[in-house]
Amino acid sequence: MSIPKNLPACPVETTLTLIGDKWKVLILRDLLVGTKRFGELKKSIGNVSQKVLTTQLRAMEDSGLLTRTVYAEVPPRVEYTLTELGQSLRPILDAMQNWGEGYKKSAARSAAQ
Repeated sequence: MSIPKNLPACPVETTLTLIGDKWKVLILRDLLVGTKRFGELKKSIGNVSQKVLTTQLRAMEDSGLLTRTVYAEVPPRVEYTLTELGQSLRPILDAMQNWGEGYKKSAARSAAQ
């Protein structure tokens, strides 16, 4: 794990630095339920290019949020699993989900009026 040297003074900004990208949050969402292979993540996340997904996974691995395991098979099998640090983000994602559900209900009520 290589912790960035110049982390922001603000803790919220630090969190956003690590998971603020749309794709990283979706990767976290998918890995919170368990280990996934690259293809499973790409399919689940949807409209993300292979290059962008690879870049985001590598960045998350570098920051210690997930581990990448390569199996010596043909074809090679690569799996991604959240670390304990990555798992510690669960309450943040749960709060984001709850807020999003509440917002959607509120928006639906406003549109119906």
